[in-house]
Amino acid sequence: MTRSQPRRARGTVGHAYSALNLRLVLASFGLITMVVFGVLAFRAGVVWLGVVCALFAVVAVVDLVIIQRRRGARRREEPGTRHSLFE
Repeated sequence: MTRSQPRRARGTVGHAYSALNLRLVLASFGLITMVVFGVLAFRAGVVWLGVVCALFAVVAVVDLVIIQRRRGARRREEPGTRHSLFE
């Protein structure tokens, strides 16, 4: 097991547990989407929906931090290796 993957995960260096680059793209999309919808909801006066969107945006930020830490650990373990979107 590599340190860039969670403990007791089934992945290996050759076959990753999670596609980190794809997760990064999806989390970024979720963050941007939730910020835009949250701003629109607050402007429309639907405060509860704006708060829900803000909470989802916070979850996306936390996910982005976790993904970046795992990508950094993978980069330290495999220097010079480039990974595609699905690795």
